[in-house]
Amino acid sequence: MTEKATFGAGCFWGVEAAFRELDGVMDAAAGYAGGHTANPTYKEVCTDRTGHAEVVQVEYDPAKVSYDQLLNLFWDAHDPTQVNRQGPDVGTQYRSVIFFHTPEQEQAARTSKANLDASGRFRRPIATEIQPAQPFYRAEEYHQQYLAKRGLRHCHI
Repeated sequence: MTEKATFGAGCFWGVEAAFRELDGVMDAAAGYAGGHTANPTYKEVCTDRTGHAEVVQVEYDPAKVSYDQLLNLFWDAHDPTQVNRQGPDVGTQYRSVIFFHTPEQEQAARTSKANLDASGRFRRPIATEIQPAQPFYRAEEYHQQYLAKRGLRHCHI
């Protein structure tokens, strides 16, 4: 049986590609969550007026990959101290956010964030939001596996 996890870590292209490389991840879909507009388009999300974050929804087999492993990849995939930005991408749609689907995911996310904050790895505090899962809207097809379709493995920002 698979489970879902949803993460926002800036531009979803590189994050989606990174999750797809993990053994036990059955699917990773680029999309939008956390906003107030139903069925938003990329163009609408880019206006920074819908409230959505670019996210990746991961479907995974917990017998092969743990939620903690997904969290570790999430922390490594971006700078969680940035507020509403990653690299040159600026706006609330690029915020760092974990949308939890279960109480266990919420606890794991909060513990992981606190441990990372206490570790001294970053000079600034972790800005990542932790929120209940919101409706997920799959991004347009041209955003799915965007880097793989172009023969790339990582975003070069």
